[in-house]
Amino acid sequence: MTVVGPFGLSVRDQALEADVQAGLAAVEEGLLEATKSDVPFITEAAQHLVRAGGKRFRPLLVMLAAQFGDPYAPGVVPSAVVVELTHLATLYHDDVMDEAEKRRGVDSANVRWGNSLAVLTGDFLFARASQILADLGPEAVRIQAEAFERLVTGQILETAGPRDGRDPVEHYLDVLAGKTGSLVAVSGRYGAMMSGADERTIDVLTHYGERLGMAFQLADDVLDIASDSHESGKTPGTDLREGIATLPVLHLRAQAAATGSPADLELCEMLDGDLADDALHAEVLRRLRAHPALEQARRDTVRYAEEARSTLAPLPECFAKAALENLCDAVVHRAG
Repeated sequence: MTVVGPFGLSVRDQALEADVQAGLAAVEEGLLEATKSDVPFITEAAQHLVRAGGKRFRPLLVMLAAQFGDPYAPGVVPSAVVVELTHLATLYHDDVMDEAEKRRGVDSANVRWGNSLAVLTGDFLFARASQILADLGPEAVRIQAEAFERLVTGQILETAGPRDGRDPVEHYLDVLAGKTGSLVAVSGRYGAMMSGADERTIDVLTHYGERLGMAFQLADDVLDIASDSHESGKTPGTDLREGIATLPVLHLRAQAAATGSPADLELCEMLDGDLADDALHAEVLRRLRAHPALEQARRDTVRYAEEARSTLAPLPECFAKAALENLCDAVVHRAG
């Protein structure tokens, strides 16, 4: 069993390992090429997060999905570059919106160069992704456009908040389906489609990606509270500090409303306070780490990962399918 890629997926077959490693190496080259500009400063800013590393979760899924067709087909690697460029572009924008200070263990682009240049760099990455897409055909462009619409809609819904009477947890899960699930679904779809897999397989891997993407983001929600900066590569409690109610916080608020627990109500009041205060922020993190709401969020992560695994049932038994199943385990492991 060999670990493949920064995400740490374990695979059991040398041929599959070689294919995935070669594919991911080609993606890295493609990312560096796609982020070059005739203007040196633009190259530096565009490659800031590329060179900082990352899990390459979406390209990894593209490579594994391509195993159900021809993994060497010419569109496989470019499509993986597209999804990762799109993801990176959203990170530049997210960090501006969240006023984040760290990303992947380095200063965020907005801290280093300011908000305006960070936003424009994200736009530059979107433009480069679009150029690559144009060579992959109109169907690939349509798929990306639909996913991007879902992604932006999810971000708008998160910013606007749930409408009156809407369950905040349901609203939040809809937000995640758009913001994260959509692009991970495209990763599975592109890998299968570009490799020439049949329509049934494409559909299976698209749905698998959607559920896995949800589990992946919920694991990030848990990590934002439970991890230190060494593990996550960004400042713990960033979402808390910016007032973003992730799943553990939503579960806490629901429990406080249902039980009237004085301790829970007090913690909710603290969450509504000025979490720019480092001492208050640290105390809130400490209490949340010990609260049952965090474990409930972990269980939700497991549930989505298991749903992703179950969608794979129609696929033939092979090393690639086993690797996709292991990917579900790897996502859950991130959440502890």
